[in-house]
Amino acid sequence: MSDAPDIVHGQPCPMCMAKTLTLIEDKREVPFFGMCYLFSMTCSSCKYHKADIEVEKKQDPTRFTLDITSEADMSIRVVKSAQGTIKIPHMVTVEGGEASNGYISNVEGVLNRIKTAIEFARDSEEDEEAQKKAKNQLKKLQRVMWGQEPLKLIIEDPTGNSAIISEKAVKTKL
Repeated sequence: MSDAPDIVHGQPCPMCMAKTLTLIEDKREVPFFGMCYLFSMTCSSCKYHKADIEVEKKQDPTRFTLDITSEADMSIRVVKSAQGTIKIPHMVTVEGGEASNGYISNVEGVLNRIKTAIEFARDSEEDEEAQKKAKNQLKKLQRVMWGQEPLKLIIEDPTGNSAIISEKAVKTKL
């Protein structure tokens, strides 16, 4: 594989069957984690999207735990495979699996994804108590992102293809 990603256009989409699916395979070195393969498929017709990441070397099932304590922690690198589960105790669990996407981001990006999911749940919820709980979770996330409140972020991955890349992160076997 060369340095440029492999891109294949005009494939049949598994959702809408139009031949407008683009497949991308890329290989990247992630510092302190190793060589990774990034895969994605995106349909320009129905907007279907699926992405994943795999580590070149076989990994053991892992759990990474990070205590977020400052605004500087927002820049800590996060690698999440489609099989990785993100947990924020007493707030949310985002399960990995077939419908999940893999990505390389940072703590702020992960929290923004969670924030978007909570906003969607709040806006589609009719129960006032559930709306109030969502609003409180959003306020807490904002305080965490500003470095005003601590938060624990956990990623568990049975494939070992996920990581929180920081000396602050605690890695244990799953």
